[in-house]
Amino acid sequence: MARQLGSFLLGMAIGTVAGLLYAPRTGRETRKLLKKSADALPELAEDLSSTLQLQADRLSESALRQWEETLERLREAAKAGVEAADAQRQFIQSGQNREKTP
Repeated sequence: MARQLGSFLLGMAIGTVAGLLYAPRTGRETRKLLKKSADALPELAEDLSSTLQLQADRLSESALRQWEETLERLREAAKAGVEAADAQRQFIQSGQNREKTP
């Protein structure tokens, strides 16, 4: 998403400059328009930076949430495995105890 936005903004800036250079305006008008566009670039860069930071934060939160869910499933699986092993051990031991008694 952020990469697409960055590509879009870069394309928009290039298109603006190309359009200004080929537009039928006087040099003074073109320079004035270029100055306005150049003045807007820091704000545009700040907006892009903010957008990228928000996307990174969302991805980080999502990855952390998925990691925590995976760890919880792993804990549950390990607990079930231990319980199954204990049950099997008791079953085997009870069978061995029966064989020893006459």
